[in-house]
Amino acid sequence: MASYPMEEITGKWVIETVMPDLAIMLKVDEVIYSGHTGYQRVEVVHSEVYGRSLLLDGKTQSTERDEHIYHESLVHPAMLMHPDPRRVFIGGGGEGGTLREALSHRSVEKVTMVDLDRQVVELCRQHLPQHHGGAFDDGRTELVFDDARGYLESTDQTFDVMIMDLVDPLEGGPAYLLYTEEYYEIARARLNPGGILVTQSGPAGFLSLRECFTTIYKTLESIFSHTAPCQVHVPSFVTLWGFTIGSDAPLPDLAASDVDRRIEERVAKTLQHYDGQSHEAMFALPRHIRDGIASETRINRDDSPVFMV
Repeated sequence: MASYPMEEITGKWVIETVMPDLAIMLKVDEVIYSGHTGYQRVEVVHSEVYGRSLLLDGKTQSTERDEHIYHESLVHPAMLMHPDPRRVFIGGGGEGGTLREALSHRSVEKVTMVDLDRQVVELCRQHLPQHHGGAFDDGRTELVFDDARGYLESTDQTFDVMIMDLVDPLEGGPAYLLYTEEYYEIARARLNPGGILVTQSGPAGFLSLRECFTTIYKTLESIFSHTAPCQVHVPSFVTLWGFTIGSDAPLPDLAASDVDRRIEERVAKTLQHYDGQSHEAMFALPRHIRDGIASETRINRDDSPVFMV
């Protein structure tokens, strides 16, 4: 999704393109920040509908009203599938919501968050306190400003769970080479035995799942022995949103009661969206997603990446 530059919006309406022939409009009552970091265009706006929202390159990244749906769905299924997650890697994650959720697990000893754009993180620390909830100041947090790919190539750290909370693979954007076969091979090499990787995978709705979701799944499937796609509806994203989990160890098929028990045992907070029934719904894929995955043949590679529209 792309939007018109803020200065071209008449009467403070954000116009966000969902597809070339389809756009949505959001009335904002305050533009809190608008600028360019050198890597991407950033806006923080406030609306009656969503509260404070973060937009990067015109795409809504998260909002105060529903960010918990996205962040809980990205983090907790993978974390609960792992038997004892202690060391966690986050690629991207500028708002701090993913960091907040990972740190809520009692077993976690250290989370290394690597984000390319220091200015986005600082803007989120200042303007989106609900998103990070103080997670940046947690003693278990290691915050690194670097390219995630370069960092993983050079570090000797290994991780139990790796969470890719990256901006979408837009042509000319800062993250499209973090969705390729080559990148996932680099990440896989940094996983401990039994480790699990999860990545946000873009829109999974009927009209948009082939933009990048199906190719991200197919790419991870070519790397890992076991993969699992899932989805959740995020209102501010307009459509279903996809995630993909990969591991070389078998991924447990958790029943709702298993999820609820593990949340009670492991998570030191009350979750707002994710629970056992939500977990089952996330992994019960609509037919259009199953058919889209089955018919997909493309794999993302450095020399032939698939870009989101």
